[in-house]
Amino acid sequence: MMKKRIQQIAMLCSASFLLLSGCGAKETSKSEGNKEKTYRIGVTQIVEHPSLDEALKGFKQALKDKGLSVSYDVQIAQGDMNNNQTIANNFVSDQVDLIFANSTPSAQAALNATKDIPIVFTSVTDPVGAQLVQSIEKPGGNVTGTTDTHPDAIPKTVQFIDKYVKGNRVGMIYNSGEQNSVAQVETVKKAMKGTDLKIVPVSVSTTAEVKQAAESLVGKADCIYIITDNTVVSALESVIQVASDHDIPLFAGELDSVKRGGFAAYGFDYYDIGYEAGEMAVQILKDDKKPSDLPVQYPKKLKLLINKKAAKDMGIELNPEWDSIAEYIE
Repeated sequence: MMKKRIQQIAMLCSASFLLLSGCGAKETSKSEGNKEKTYRIGVTQIVEHPSLDEALKGFKQALKDKGLSVSYDVQIAQGDMNNNQTIANNFVSDQVDLIFANSTPSAQAALNATKDIPIVFTSVTDPVGAQLVQSIEKPGGNVTGTTDTHPDAIPKTVQFIDKYVKGNRVGMIYNSGEQNSVAQVETVKKAMKGTDLKIVPVSVSTTAEVKQAAESLVGKADCIYIITDNTVVSALESVIQVASDHDIPLFAGELDSVKRGGFAAYGFDYYDIGYEAGEMAVQILKDDKKPSDLPVQYPKKLKLLINKKAAKDMGIELNPEWDSIAEYIE
């Protein structure tokens, strides 16, 4: 009788132990299920300059604001196309969750490396012409993002030059190897139709050639217009120096170049288009959206920014008419 009683107690204890063990296992599983995922994002950027750097800041802030835990691997190609492709290939080998491509060459290299990993770009001038997407509305494939081309930016700049600059020769320095730059030059030519403005083009391949290119425009150009060309913008200070020394108005394609010493630009904050790209990345990573579902986004804001100090350095007299259409910085 005693032996049977002991067996019953043992069985009861064993059952209780199993029940507690099961509860513990279930609790552990729940804890593991609630563990926040850390997404791995590879960032590829062709060069370092203020506009691209601001775009990256905006991208990171968007993901932070949405509460995502992210591990970033930021790689700068230093303007070298071989490095550019190697960076993209390495991200694919590492099987990152998403690639953030900051510039046209960076996005092209990423797409060349993978058709499976989602790619979000920014600072891309002509996504369709660069063969990154099928169309703005329906990107297709594994790529989408934000473009740094506001439809009105170049036409308004050309109109301003035509109305307020003495002379009709517009010097343009650009890297003919950058597809985004070639596309912008063609847009400038179209915007000039109906005016007597004409382009004086100078092509460069590296940043080391930019100063000499700027010097070659002295006496040949009545103003200089630097579009969003990564090679030239990386060496912008040399162009600013030439323009200041020879009283040549220097127009730019984005606001950061005006803050660095350019005279004027119709533009927007690259931080904003980076932020918008970050919001798209959140939809892909967190909401299971596909890049093909997300149309390419244009910049939402456009403004004219004029640098008063640069105007003085370049011998430009400020026009009261500009007060109602421009923002000024000293």
